[in-house]
Amino acid sequence: MSDDGPTVPITCTECATTTRVPLPDVADAVERHNEQFHDGEPIAEVDPAVADRLADLVADDLGLLDGPD
Repeated sequence: MSDDGPTVPITCTECATTTRVPLPDVADAVERHNEQFHDGEPIAEVDPAVADRLADLVADDLGLLDGPD
């Protein structure tokens, strides 16, 4: 794990845990946690506030939030 890049908080309400993982490892970390501890159920997730903010940034970057010309 590199300390050079951005990290993303992963939360699991059932385990009452939060951890930060490098951005490229997010999907694997969430899937691995859910497989190991929750029989594959989607319990652990990217912190919802962070996920919403990332979605807004991506939508803005793609021009999806621009009004009609």
